[in-house]
Amino acid sequence: MVGDQPVCPPQLLLRGWGAVLLSQCLSSVFSQIPDPELLPTDPPKKPDPVTSETVVFWGLRLWQVIGIFAVFVLAVVITLCCIFKCRIPRTKKEIEARHAQRQAAKKYANTLETVPPLNELTEIPGSTSDASAVQTVSEQVQPQSANSSQLSVVRVSEEPSSSVSLPETG
Repeated sequence: MVGDQPVCPPQLLLRGWGAVLLSQCLSSVFSQIPDPELLPTDPPKKPDPVTSETVVFWGLRLWQVIGIFAVFVLAVVITLCCIFKCRIPRTKKEIEARHAQRQAAKKYANTLETVPPLNELTEIPGSTSDASAVQTVSEQVQPQSANSSQLSVVRVSEEPSSSVSLPETG
């Protein structure tokens, strides 16, 4: 028995081929079903647009942060300009005027250094040392008031005596 091989009934063979075909079809169908992890999800939510009213940090809005920063920068610039005397003249006339002003200030400072002390200034240069030649206003007023009070006393005493006497002022 050369052909001693077991013989399969044709129904069994059909079922085997059917099972193979069915598994092939199912595998091709299942391969088309996407994996839930790989399925596209909703796109990420876009952040809110940045406006001047957007709270940046510490509860401050964007315009407040920009304002504080600008004031700080302005204060630094002003401080540096005051410390280093950053002055930028605009025209040639202003440059020349400032140069002339500096020269006049230097000349004035030099003349102040040559001014004698106050006690030396009370004497008038080129005059004699006669102290009575120069009188102050208060020195002139005091003798006049003394002379006028003496004159009124003298006039009262020179008048002829009468029944009515004038009260003395004093």
